[in-house]
Amino acid sequence: MPIVKCRICNNEFYVKPSHQKLGCGKYCSRTCQAKSQLKGIFVNCSICRKKAWKMPRELKHSKSGKFFCGKSCQTIWRNSIVYTGSNHPNWKGGTRSYRDRMLHNNVDKVCKRCGEKDIRLLSVHHIDENRKNNKIENLAWLCYNCHFLIHRDKEENARFMKVLV
Repeated sequence: MPIVKCRICNNEFYVKPSHQKLGCGKYCSRTCQAKSQLKGIFVNCSICRKKAWKMPRELKHSKSGKFFCGKSCQTIWRNSIVYTGSNHPNWKGGTRSYRDRMLHNNVDKVCKRCGEKDIRLLSVHHIDENRKNNKIENLAWLCYNCHFLIHRDKEENARFMKVLV
């Protein structure tokens, strides 16, 4: 009677001699057999330090060499470490230059088109549409709705230019 040790959990179990000749009987159960087929490893999440299972292809394709337990930890890492400040693709030098310039020069915080006064709804519009021209004469407060209309509708833009003159 062949008694064999499981290659995963070291439990002893009986194997039929005919199965042993065929190369079977290496694992005591299907669970141990499934564990033997796993190829990855457990790695610690770079943010929360939880253990996460990663397959070899995931280990190979990591550009940063860091691993995460899920998308939420990956997003935290990306938004707090990688894409901050000058590393962010939309970095413009660290200031909200148009808005700050308008606020510091005490320009009335009112939409020039509709009269909206809620500062949360106001954005700064470049009158000549040159974003590099940040002179106070070239900037105007517009609510988001009016700003959209002026940029998308030529007639609205023409009316707005008449109001400014």
